[in-house]
Amino acid sequence: MDYKTQTLQELKEKSSLAPTKKALVGIDGFVDVIVHPVDQRTGPGDQFNAIPTITDFAKRISSAAGKSANIEMAPIVEKLGGNGPIMANAQSAHGIEVRYIGAIGRDAIHPVFHDFAKKTNGISIADPGITHAAEFNDGKIMFGTMASLDEITYDHLCQLPGEEKLIETFNESDLIAMVNWTMIPYLTDVFNSFLEKVLPACSKDRARTFFFDLADPEKRSESDLLEVLGVFSKFEQFGKVILGLNLREAEQVDALLGFAPLTNTPENLQTMAARIRENLSLNTVVIHPVADAACATPEGTAYAAGAFCERPKITTGAGDHFNSGFVTGRLLGLTPEAALTLAVATSGFYVRTAVSPTLKDLEEFIRDLVNERPTDHIRRRRRLRQVHPNRCAQS
Repeated sequence: MDYKTQTLQELKEKSSLAPTKKALVGIDGFVDVIVHPVDQRTGPGDQFNAIPTITDFAKRISSAAGKSANIEMAPIVEKLGGNGPIMANAQSAHGIEVRYIGAIGRDAIHPVFHDFAKKTNGISIADPGITHAAEFNDGKIMFGTMASLDEITYDHLCQLPGEEKLIETFNESDLIAMVNWTMIPYLTDVFNSFLEKVLPACSKDRARTFFFDLADPEKRSESDLLEVLGVFSKFEQFGKVILGLNLREAEQVDALLGFAPLTNTPENLQTMAARIRENLSLNTVVIHPVADAACATPEGTAYAAGAFCERPKITTGAGDHFNSGFVTGRLLGLTPEAALTLAVATSGFYVRTAVSPTLKDLEEFIRDLVNERPTDHIRRRRRLRQVHPNRCAQS
């Protein structure tokens, strides 16, 4: 049976379990201002031609060396952002009961998070960072201001919301997802405090899944990265750990662990996931380039082709939606292949519509993929690999 058809069958049997699952998601928070760098204006407002690619943008910047330049960033939309809030929104759309803890307003909830905070019974611990996301046809560049995230420490969490409330919230959660490690300086220390003070106080009766996402760790030192990877492994004593990586992150972790580089093929993607998983002693490692995805679990490795979109409506948050789809699939008890398919469908639906899909939306989306000619996906993947061999837009 085709893996997409198998996914539809598994979803039909298990999607009703979604409302019975509880997730705690954290721990960042950003106000995202999506912008398009202007190449040439033809009139006021949205009458302009955008700089199409990151390469073109780089040429524009480099040409100003020793001189100066003024590049207009045309605002497209202002919305809630951050890996955590976007993932939480996506999980909520899947029907999971989500509680959010993160940087969504220090003294008062930031207006952009009002509805989100109500929906997720949000616990705010700091002001959000501000990100200007410049989107291009071949990826995006994020310009961030995030000093407020320095306030996220365990001591601060013990004030807001308090250690007792933390333990209670952890205790009732089937999933604990903590993302955007790179941007939060003290998050490794926070994780260690969870291990030492929170999780030992939780009931052992509930089967818990932990999800971690690094979020482009190039700006952090190798020693920092090695330390947090070791900390992830320690969470295995309290449940099953899933580490999510885009292709760039996976290659960085793979190299840090001493492995030789691999070319980007479906087989090598599975090999990379498997050897990272084995080296770190994790339950699951999932890797998601833009064209496809692979994972390694105790059941072995799995692979799924992506639902690539040549002209996405939005790309910021695509990886967070992938992560939500994969974790939701595993929480529902889907096989690795089906969870990967749900993940690429969640991301694929989102980049086409800028809307987080329900499980019903995803059934229809996957059914459309089943009815598509197989050669269409192969042709798209080949074209994407030729044009953007190192691109990892699901981030």
